[in-house]
This record gives sequence, structure tokens and C-alpha cells, in this order.
Amino acid sequence: MNKVFVILSFSMGLIVLASNFLVQFPVKYYGLQDILTYGAFSYPVAFLITDLANRSYGKTAAKKIVYIGFSIGLSFTLLFSTNFADLISIRIAIGSGTAFIVAQLLDVQIFDKLRNKRWFIAPLGSSVIGSTIDTFLFFSIAFYATGIPWISLSFGDLAVKLTVALLMLLPFRLLLGTLKPV
Repeated sequence: MNKVFVILSFSMGLIVLASNFLVQFPVKYYGLQDILTYGAFSYPVAFLITDLANRSYGKTAAKKIVYIGFSIGLSFTLLFSTNFADLISIRIAIGSGTAFIVAQLLDVQIFDKLRNKRWFIAPLGSSVIGSTIDTFLFFSIAFYATGIPWISLSFGDLAVKLTVALLMLLPFRLLLGTLKPV
């Protein structure tokens, strides 16, 4: 489990870094700039990582991956993606860290409670609830009272996250066979 654990933890950190960077850029096609950022496309992969770890190695290992991924992601974000002269950049880092840790730990708990249901119930249910909490925590902390249309951005972001959560069921099912279950 050591090699897979390290890969999952580092992957989690990279997803957090990529999402924190990409959330700064609205999708400027088809009039979506007020309702969608590019971070919505990468972040749901964090739930896939957490759910794979939870299903294969259990709740304790999944929590460790969340904490390690959080540490890596926050460190990388502070080093490479945070402009300390820009208040919004700092708020993005704080919002991201807060939303990530709350949503991912909630995901672990919900997944664990649903693990004995049909194979898709736990990853889908935990990802939907985790994504919803993550989205509204992040956008309210990062963009409240900044003039950025954070409410419409959060709804657009959530719509993409929920769509990606559905799409992540396929790699979840396929990757389950490659990881050694508990």
C-alpha cells in the first residue's frame, strides 16, 4: 500500500494546486464568464481519489490521504499560486483550504456510512454532498463582498462538479480492480 498511498497523496496535492490556480480564470466562452471557472473541471478528481482510497484501504487511510493532500496542496498553493499582495489570492488560499478539508473529511464519513450499498451509491452520494459543501464554502470565503459574482459562479461550478462526479463513476469502477482492497 505504501507506493499507492504516496501516489494518491501526491495526486491529491496536485489536484488541489491545479484547482486553486484554475479557479482564478473564468470560462470566457458562450457567455459563461459569470457562472463558471476552470477549477470546476479539475477539483472533482479529488473526490475520486478520496473515494478510491476509502473503498480500497478504509476510512483511516482515506483521512490520511486527505490530510497529506491538504498539506501538499496548501503548501504548493502558497508557494506557486498565491500573490500575497492581492487580497483575493489570499482569500482563495484560505477558502480553498477550509472548503477542501471540511468537504473531503465529510466525503470520507459519508462514503464510509454508504460503503455497503450498491457500488455507485457511496462515491456518488459522498461526492455530491462533499462537492456542494465545498463549493459554497469556497466561493463565499474567497469572493464574498469582492464584486465578483460568486453566487452565480458557485452554481455554475457546482453544476460542472456534479456532472464530473457522475462521469467519475466510470474511472472509479475501473480503478477499483487495480487497487488492493482491505
